Amino acid sequence: MAANSDFLLQFQEFDSSESHLGGIGDATTISIEDTAAGSHNPQKQRRSAPVTSFEEDNDPLANDDKTELLSGQKKSAPFWTFEYYQRFFDVETHQVRRRILGSLLPWPGKNFVHLYIHNNPDLYGPFWICATLVFVIAICGNISDFLVFLGEPQYKYVPEFRKVTIAATAIYSYAWLVPLALWGLLVWRNSKVMNVVSYSFLEIVCVYGYSLAVYIPAVVLWIIPYEAVRWLSIVVALCLSGSVLVLTFWPAVRDDQPRVAIAIMTAVVALHVLLAFGCKAYFFSTLEVKHTAVDAVAGHGTKSPPTTKIQ
Repeated sequence: MAANSDFLLQFQEFDSSESHLGGIGDATTISIEDTAAGSHNPQKQRRSAPVTSFEEDNDPLANDDKTELLSGQKKSAPFWTFEYYQRFFDVETHQVRRRILGSLLPWPGKNFVHLYIHNNPDLYGPFWICATLVFVIAICGNISDFLVFLGEPQYKYVPEFRKVTIAATAIYSYAWLVPLALWGLLVWRNSKVMNVVSYSFLEIVCVYGYSLAVYIPAVVLWIIPYEAVRWLSIVVALCLSGSVLVLTFWPAVRDDQPRVAIAIMTAVVALHVLLAFGCKAYFFSTLEVKHTAVDAVAGHGTKSPPTTKIQ
């Protein structure tokens, strides 16, 4: 027993596998060294197939986007689709705030397009400025009527919702049709006389939209039933917003003939003044005219819409 236990505790050396399997022809041996060497040989390794999800293979839009990104070319959407105009609403809040402040504080010699737009016009600011101005004009006009007729026993307040439609038509027509006409005129004059400064249609729309921002606080002051305060706010708003337009578009026409340049700038300023005076006359008529209309209604027993007159 002692001899057997000593035999089990001793290390035994065995012959190599080749010597035991040498006589067997069909036997196959696997060496650890061969396996390790084969694992480090890139030629013997099997390439793993890329794992792709089922959704990516069946999503043509994702494949198109990947193809465009890999090729470095992005297809431009047609102008009649929402994707085309989506990039004009992609603007940061600080950019809109800076452009509004720039339209409120114009400086001589400073071009609004070159200073604030930087070839990156947006439609977000002009759209919401016009929308805000429309509702401010309609609401303040109704409030002004209520305050003027306050205390009159013959007057019954009825909100005039049609003022919203009329104000929207006037403001958005001015903010889009006037820039369109001005852009076409500048393009036509550039074909006749080469001007150093030229603007795109969206840049002109951007300038006109932001120039209307100063009218929002001015219209709020029109609630005060004093004509002096109203006309003072109109003059201040006209000077500020008109300065933005003149300082921006004068460099685009100054290289043209003097008569043509003066005519274009006169038309720009005249349309701007007409918008302000028209809104004042229609939505905020004078106190004397409204009281006369109330007296006429009380005398005839019928209610007719009051007429307006500019003082």
